[in-house]
Amino acid sequence: QVQLVESGGGWVQPGGSLRLSCAASGFTFSRYAMRWFRQAPGKERELVAVSSTGGSTNYADSVKGRFTISRDNSKNTVYLQMNSLKPEDPAVYYCNLIGDYSTWYWGQGTQVTVSS
Repeated sequence: QVQLVESGGGWVQPGGSLRLSCAASGFTFSRYAMRWFRQAPGKERELVAVSSTGGSTNYADSVKGRFTISRDNSKNTVYLQMNSLKPEDPAVYYCNLIGDYSTWYWGQGTQVTVSS
């Protein structure tokens, strides 16, 4: 079955960096786009970044130029490099797969905290 396991969250000061990882299993990783979402307390879950199978990437306007999504198909892993973190970036960050029959899969999430 599909499993998505995030790691790499933690606390960082404003302006700092974190790198999130999502280890995937249970499907042919290279055949699917992968996404990162985030959800802050009291807010809806929002799309942060997309890594398509062809190598293209897309980002929410709020993170463009600061975050980079990448993938290593040999390791079945998708990453989110987050630089210049701002006070508005704290949230639980989730890895996402939209699989066959438009089935959505989520990891357990990893908490990112930005404060001084």
